[in-house]
Amino acid sequence: MTDARQGLSGLLDTEAIRKDFPLLDRTVHDGKKVVYLDSAATSQKPRQVLDALNTYYERHNANVHRGVYTIAEEATALYEGARDKVAAFINAPSRDEVIFTKNASESLNLVANMLGWADEPYRVDRDTEIVTTEMEHHSNIVPWQLLAQRTGAKLKWFGITDDGRLDLSNIDEIITEKTKIVSFTLVSNILGTVNPVERIIRRAQQVGALVCIDASQAAPHMVLDVQALQADFVAFTGHKMVGPTGIGVLWGRQELLEDLPPFLGGGEMIETVSMHSSTYAPAPHKFEAGTPPIAQAVGLGAAVDYLTSIGMEKIHNHEKAITEYALKRLLDVPDLRIIGPTTAEDRGAAISFTLGDIHPHDVGQVLDEQGVAVRVGHHCARPVCLRYGIPATTRASFYLYSTPAEVDALVDGLEHVRNFFG
Repeated sequence: MTDARQGLSGLLDTEAIRKDFPLLDRTVHDGKKVVYLDSAATSQKPRQVLDALNTYYERHNANVHRGVYTIAEEATALYEGARDKVAAFINAPSRDEVIFTKNASESLNLVANMLGWADEPYRVDRDTEIVTTEMEHHSNIVPWQLLAQRTGAKLKWFGITDDGRLDLSNIDEIITEKTKIVSFTLVSNILGTVNPVERIIRRAQQVGALVCIDASQAAPHMVLDVQALQADFVAFTGHKMVGPTGIGVLWGRQELLEDLPPFLGGGEMIETVSMHSSTYAPAPHKFEAGTPPIAQAVGLGAAVDYLTSIGMEKIHNHEKAITEYALKRLLDVPDLRIIGPTTAEDRGAAISFTLGDIHPHDVGQVLDEQGVAVRVGHHCARPVCLRYGIPATTRASFYLYSTPAEVDALVDGLEHVRNFFG
């Protein structure tokens, strides 16, 4: 194993980083140290984020945008300061383009509902088409199915090749003059595939379609520049990027946010209200009805500070090295089949696999007995499992605190699984 690790480059100082994450010191099952390989589902949280949450609740807890007393103004400054941090993190042209939601799923639902209620030229109706892909998380499939059912629009999608890439051979037939919105993932949560954004966006722009990108598996792991992407909407979530649960982000182009209608109604998103009608506040507040996730936004701001202090390019290089090492080791495991790309190029740090005819749930349970935490199931991407004719997969996913030794622990655990099941 030591020889296999030779030549690894671009690795972070994980010994120092791991000291920031209390959970990584945990033990389970009679003293086995936790090997956490499920960051694609949710990442662990550093002390800096936990401290920011505690400090907010202990020193600054009040509702935002309403009170004129000191604590309320402090809470508002922290909340809006988090918006500034996120805007800088994704290189948004304006802080007013950053909308806080409770997760990426809500962000994507927000876009779908805005387009369903919009006036021309954005309205989705029975004469239009919606495009997505077969490799999406359910959160980027179901909202579009619901919109198609309500409006009569046609839902179309790109298929997947045998090696886990999008099949764009018929891109001109999928994205047509009738297409209103193309919504797809930047990085697949099950296959790890990094999709060819430029080609898809270029075709969408040719026909005047809007583009929405699910960046939930990208924002935590690589530089995310919304201006360079040239999409119209970008959604991601805080809990996968060392932030708290309960906070997500939708970035949208300013002119679109000004023109499109709100999804939720209530306090804070209004300008004036009478019993006959209401007018709405400018974006982003137009899309943030009610008391927002204040503490969670503060925690997300602290998470952005933490990731920025390390450097997203360094994090990306670290994960690429870990993923390349993991692929090499896993491909040597007898009866193991990787579902998705088998090289580190153009792929993220989530690797899904099957192990002979052993059910992934059994694989996950035996690995847990060794202290190795992986995800099993269809990973909210059941169409992918159907595409490859498998009931589910086991998924190991890596992050800035992952080490080659944890990859070795996974491979050793899989050998134990194979021995256990004969």
